[in-house]
Amino acid sequence: MILDFTTLDALRTHHPAWRLLVSPHAPLVVSFLHRVFVVPNVRVMAAADLAEMLEDELYALRLQLDNKGETAFPKPALDYLNDWAAADKGWLRKFYRSGTDEAQFDLTPATEKAIAWLAQLSERQFVGTESRLLTLFDLLKQMSAGSEADPAKRIAELHKKRDEIDAEIAQVLSGDVPLLDDTALKDRFQQFMQGARELLADFREVEHNFRQLDRRVRERIALWEGSKGALLEDIMGERDAIADSDQGKSFRAFWDFLLSSRRQEELTELLDHVLALPAVAELKTNGRMRRVHYDWMEAGEHAQRTVAALSQQLRRFLDDQAWLENRRIMDILHGIESKALALRDVPPTGTVIEIAQAQADIDLAMERPLFTPVIKPVIAHLTLQAEEEDIDPSSLFDQVVVDKARLTRHIRHALQNRAQITLSELVSSQPLQQGLAELVTYLQLGSELPNTVVDEATPEPIRWETVAADGGALTRCARLPRVIFMR
Repeated sequence: MILDFTTLDALRTHHPAWRLLVSPHAPLVVSFLHRVFVVPNVRVMAAADLAEMLEDELYALRLQLDNKGETAFPKPALDYLNDWAAADKGWLRKFYRSGTDEAQFDLTPATEKAIAWLAQLSERQFVGTESRLLTLFDLLKQMSAGSEADPAKRIAELHKKRDEIDAEIAQVLSGDVPLLDDTALKDRFQQFMQGARELLADFREVEHNFRQLDRRVRERIALWEGSKGALLEDIMGERDAIADSDQGKSFRAFWDFLLSSRRQEELTELLDHVLALPAVAELKTNGRMRRVHYDWMEAGEHAQRTVAALSQQLRRFLDDQAWLENRRIMDILHGIESKALALRDVPPTGTVIEIAQAQADIDLAMERPLFTPVIKPVIAHLTLQAEEEDIDPSSLFDQVVVDKARLTRHIRHALQNRAQITLSELVSSQPLQQGLAELVTYLQLGSELPNTVVDEATPEPIRWETVAADGGALTRCARLPRVIFMR
């Protein structure tokens, strides 16, 4: 973005973050919203709970400011919340969940950007630069190596990395173990905290982008004058474009990476080890940093639920549009019937309606297509030799039919009391009755259901019992990537 006079003047006038920074109530708004939403990573809060917390905040401020408090904050807490959510400010997002009439509040991306910028204004006792330089250098190396198409250069780079690892192993075996000093540890941990906080803030912007897309689609439906098929093609094409965009691909890759149980355990172990280091303990970090990866999962799941809710609302909106159109057609038909009944008793004079006269379709002989001879197949002179063994052809008509509705009920029943379940756990609770055919049907349902994730990095064995040729029990096993069904 070019920061010229026109652009900055438009941002100063219309951008909610700029309006928040110049507001006379900015200290109250920023401190309260930071304490309630940002620090505990709260995504949505009911209006009654938020108003109660703001009322306590205003009471404490009025006592602190003595006589000036009553004149500085004269309105009730709910009026302030509605004012902050108004269109001319846009610091909070006020909405209603489906099935409830209680208002809900959430931060807007612009407000979170303003809070993050204000948090950086305070003077820092320690400013690390080494870790950021190393991160930038590693990113350049990853881009350079990842875009190299020459196999010889790729192999040379891998050999170089292997030599560096071998040299480091030899150094450690000789007793020389290089360790990071306290300064390097603090530098890297501060960069980790900043990246973790920015990642949580990005989820609100992702949700905001999807809500803006949903709003544009609704406006297009309301003003559409073409056919339904062209409208649906346009809408689905735009949603596919969002899913296949850089932001959509990056979010999907992040979600697949974080959804792996092995990655979660690894993150937990790394955080416990790093937070136990004396240099990191001196920083006195927030206690939520120990479970920051669970905050990422909660924020990502909230974004997924928002996208799913928007899809359901869009479907209901399309159904309502179809119902209104069908009702309009029925009103037209009823109008024709009522007018026809009114004309039955009092026939009008003159011509009421005209119907084209019936006529025969003439098909001339020369317009008919010519006869095309059938191509005869060429049969080679081969002698077919029949086997003496008598084969029962009834096995050709024995087909295995898997009830997909029954398997779908198993998935929905398992997800009633939990947010997700793997295919291995589902098969353990509901054993396979038709063997491999039923397992393949589960995989087909997973490809059709929208909330199914496949963890390619985690293989998972699935076992089932079957009947052997001699009539005994036989256990079979299939190894495939972990399939996770989500609510």
